[in-house]
Amino acid sequence: MLLYQPESGYCYNSDSLFLYDFINSFSPKGKVLDVGAGCGVVGLLVARDNPKVELYGVELQESFQEYVTHNARVNGISYTLYKQDFLSLDLDTKYDYIVSNPPFYHDGAKKSQNEMLYYARYNIHLPLDAFFKKVSQLLKPKAHFIFCYDASQLFDICVALQNVKLRIVDIRFVHPKKEKDATLVMIHARNSSKSMVKTHKPLIVFDGDEFTQEVTQVYKKSKTQSIKCQL
Repeated sequence: MLLYQPESGYCYNSDSLFLYDFINSFSPKGKVLDVGAGCGVVGLLVARDNPKVELYGVELQESFQEYVTHNARVNGISYTLYKQDFLSLDLDTKYDYIVSNPPFYHDGAKKSQNEMLYYARYNIHLPLDAFFKKVSQLLKPKAHFIFCYDASQLFDICVALQNVKLRIVDIRFVHPKKEKDATLVMIHARNSSKSMVKTHKPLIVFDGDEFTQEVTQVYKKSKTQSIKCQL
């Protein structure tokens, strides 16, 4: 998959590819909304691999709106893009899946002076409580919310999900190395669910200086080719 990205500023990273692989494990179908689409990497990969997906995205930044539109066209994937802030979406449409690699750097993190990075990374622009409340309003009954976040904020995630009656049913932690603490958590939550939580085996990124076999397979499955340019 060809993915055009800005020459400078925010570019997708391994978090997006790990999330795509996690989403794929649930064989999504129906209306899928990618929140904070960026260049479109997560939603486009999911739609490419799951032909029963009807893909939608929402992106606030004008520069990224151009890239995701271009990437959908280049890769021949039908895409409906809402060019606005997710929290201000006023839609009658309900979704079967909402997916997101949202900005999750907390308030105490040092802020970037680059405007694109500032909006793409810091959760001041998409606070957990407001984010999850909006998600819960846009999901169909028994629908799915799959996202990744900073693992150190898991307590806040659980509280915010509970407040809007979304229940975690699958969780997987990502560790840089097996002896290192988790840096990322991937979560599958549902509304109207009574399921117990399934804790998946951790995803380990590196074995020594090399990618683990599982991570190598994720990159192989994604088949992405990044092209940095100015549209």
